[in-house]
Amino acid sequence: MKHYRMYTTALIVSLFFISCGSDDTEIPLSISQEIKDLIYFKGEEDAPVVLINVQSGPDTALSTGEVDEIFQTFDVTNLLAVNVHQAQTLNTSIIENDDVTFDQAINYNSESVEMLYKVVNYFKNQGRTVYVLGISFGAFVTQDFIAKKGIDVADNYLIMVGRLDMDAIVWEAFSEGRAGYFENGINPILDQEPEMDVIDRNLNRLAAGFAMNRYTELLASFDDLSSITYVYGETDQAVGRLKPAEIELLQSKNTNIITGSGDHDETINDFIVQGFEEAFGISLQ
Repeated sequence: MKHYRMYTTALIVSLFFISCGSDDTEIPLSISQEIKDLIYFKGEEDAPVVLINVQSGPDTALSTGEVDEIFQTFDVTNLLAVNVHQAQTLNTSIIENDDVTFDQAINYNSESVEMLYKVVNYFKNQGRTVYVLGISFGAFVTQDFIAKKGIDVADNYLIMVGRLDMDAIVWEAFSEGRAGYFENGINPILDQEPEMDVIDRNLNRLAAGFAMNRYTELLASFDDLSSITYVYGETDQAVGRLKPAEIELLQSKNTNIITGSGDHDETINDFIVQGFEEAFGISLQ
């Protein structure tokens, strides 16, 4: 296990028409070119429910497979699935040539959150129902999005295999371009030397830029987080298991918590269907 980057599934969305004009003629909604430049999507453009995937990884390319897999797996009748660019997928050159500083990585992450907000807000302002799915790296981006933009920007969230308070020894190693994993979901095992490839080093720094944040503190001021379903694995080798303080924060905010005994991939595979049903009311085909 070289990184806690993992590649997984993504989003979904439903069908909608808005009434406008003096004669109340229903005019189908469409997606502006500005938003299309920030996303990959599948389904009808005028869907009333939009499920927005926050891409896992971090990776260097905008994923299409996460959206496509949703369409192959779930009941997508009248649904629209959207995957949103991140800073390093929109402009790969920022991480592929030279080592970035940790401060630069943090700034790129802020750009990713702003892109996500722009897309979520766009669909929400059209009167659509908006769901957000964040798995692995996408879980960290989603948590940061909520902390910065608020819980009510979207309607419901499914966050899988993330961490609220990543162990400092782990995110500090990643900030230096090193990799690592958790033995049995608890004990950090870290490489002593940075990755050989500059892109891998920089992707690790992007991961650290979110993982450094203490989300038990950043989310403490929220009165209610019941619109979040949070899934974690007790033996997650990629991000580690949630610690008592993390669980207590989620419980205190009425978050729907789903706990599995498996590792990173097993937790995703075992609970993605349950998560979609409980968070979004979306079932298998």
